[in-house]
Amino acid sequence: MASGKRTAAHLGAHICFEDETGQGLRPLKGRTWAPCGQRPVARVRGHNRGRVNIAGVVCYHAGHRSRFLLRLHIWHGWRGESKAFSWRPYRDLIVMTHVQLGTPVVWCWDSLNVHLVKEPADFAEEHKDWLRTFQMPSYAPELSLAEGIWALLKRHLADFVAAGLAHLTRVIKRKLKKVQYRPHLIDGCLPPTGLIMDCDVISASDSASST
Repeated sequence: MASGKRTAAHLGAHICFEDETGQGLRPLKGRTWAPCGQRPVARVRGHNRGRVNIAGVVCYHAGHRSRFLLRLHIWHGWRGESKAFSWRPYRDLIVMTHVQLGTPVVWCWDSLNVHLVKEPADFAEEHKDWLRTFQMPSYAPELSLAEGIWALLKRHLADFVAAGLAHLTRVIKRKLKKVQYRPHLIDGCLPPTGLIMDCDVISASDSASST
């Protein structure tokens, strides 16, 4: 991660951490209030066809407001329909992030299979004037800053029963939009990882390593 921070400082880039999550129609279990000895029961549909997949990226730059951007993939359970993200939606998310931030991008993501195919490497090489990609260590969710965003979302969805896939999609969009307008929630994802987005700290570490 130190090399990614030095690259971001050198390019004047945002450092962006991408991650995925998803939610089906089966509600998450959570704690709630109820009369003593009377456990609340929520009836849901028997099938679990359909899922909302979310690819989100948290973006940091010293002196700038933190940002959270996302892209959804809705799986309806139809025959022949792709259940997960392919490379093209990831490519569109990277381009959208670069356009909205207006700066170069240092892109950090995990070792998901679709991240390791040839297309992302070719795309990064083609656009190396504004894009650098870094692979996160395997089995290190504590370094994924988006995990804090997913925890907030899952907390809001606990014991929530959606009427259907369209209803679930609307609720997820609304909950994540609230996060986008609250930069302090995005900043709160930093401390658990031990990372510091501070140009002075990066410069100091660089000079120390050079000596």
